[in-house]
Amino acid sequence: MKEKVKILRPMARRREGEGAGGGGDQSGIVTERRTREQTRTKRPPLYKCILLNDDYTPMEFVVEILKSIFHRSHAEATRIMLHVHQNGMGVAGVYPFEIAETKVKTVEELARESQFPLKCVMEKE
Repeated sequence: MKEKVKILRPMARRREGEGAGGGGDQSGIVTERRTREQTRTKRPPLYKCILLNDDYTPMEFVVEILKSIFHRSHAEATRIMLHVHQNGMGVAGVYPFEIAETKVKTVEELARESQFPLKCVMEKE
């Protein structure tokens, strides 16, 4: 997303017919304010990928999902898996919308292929 910001800068300009030999009573310089728009890129909103606990998906499968899709170390994947198991849900990662959406779909496709009911959902941070 782009946000427009107006920057005010004074600009000098000579009046017509006045100048070095113009004969006017002033120096002939007029100061005007002009605006110039400058665009700045906003950071995209982030989304949490949340794994939901179920009673059928093996813990080892969840750890492998966290390691392969979310690029977690074995220790961190185990910690997240235990958090999901004990609390019913846990954050696997936080990403921009398109990346989070892709990871959620990938988790659910791999779970479906392995015939596990593991669910992963997105939530705006």
